Amino acid sequence: MRESELRHLVDTRTHHPEAIAEAAARRLPARSLLGEHGRLMVIAADHPARGALRAGERPLAMAHRADLLDRLCLALSRPGVNGVLGTPDILEDLLLLGALEDKVVIGSMNRGGLAGTSFEIDDRFTAYDAGSIAAAGFTGGKMLIRIDPEDQATAATLQACAAAVSELAAQRLIAMIEPFISRRADGKIRNDLTPEAMIRAITVASGLGRTSAYTWLKVPYVEDMERVMAASTLPALILGGEVSPDQNAVMAAWRKTLQLPTVRGFVIGRSLLFPPDDHVAAAVDAVVEML
Repeated sequence: MRESELRHLVDTRTHHPEAIAEAAARRLPARSLLGEHGRLMVIAADHPARGALRAGERPLAMAHRADLLDRLCLALSRPGVNGVLGTPDILEDLLLLGALEDKVVIGSMNRGGLAGTSFEIDDRFTAYDAGSIAAAGFTGGKMLIRIDPEDQATAATLQACAAAVSELAAQRLIAMIEPFISRRADGKIRNDLTPEAMIRAITVASGLGRTSAYTWLKVPYVEDMERVMAASTLPALILGGEVSPDQNAVMAAWRKTLQLPTVRGFVIGRSLLFPPDDHVAAAVDAVVEML
């Protein structure tokens, strides 16, 4: 991003905050949910709002907003990328930059479970709600559910997510749920990535809300994916997770999941925005080629 572009973005936010709503009203929405490849390819960038700034070996990779926006705009410009997931601050920057034209846009909703805190499981809704997503003309909302059998705060998160699913469905908006069974170990929340834990998480998430008609799942690649994905008939996207030094192995695993009937595409953030070789376009193109 040139300095002049950054200054214009900040000046607009300072002097003309109404420009954000105006840009949303002018935006050309996605012509269809799926791209020409018949899949959904979403770039995720909602990590900073939870204080999760690490990508691979870089602890503050996502802390420089202009650099992050550069990478997002590049990724969104690549052929075959038809969606983005983010919190209001990031999506509104992208709106002002004109990067959301003809894109599926998913607003991230619950970011209150800040990374590394004692209240991390209490993942409150501190960003978008169904009304603001609809008002912006976006496609849906995403929520994270970490189910800790030993933390009573899990119940409140489940209840809030169920309400959000119902509110989104009432407006015919996608509710994208990212579920995990999680436990605290050595003071940190760890997601249980065994097939049995993911099956349990998926079955709980699938039953949230007054209807599942507009519910999608966002799940990681784990062992025995065929058995894991058989736990629900809801459409699902495979998430990218942490940046891996062995991207070839990761890509091979992702490719296998595309053969499963409920898998409709990918939602990937750090793995594509901050690949080990830092070649964002090449990393994005390699995933799109699989689709």
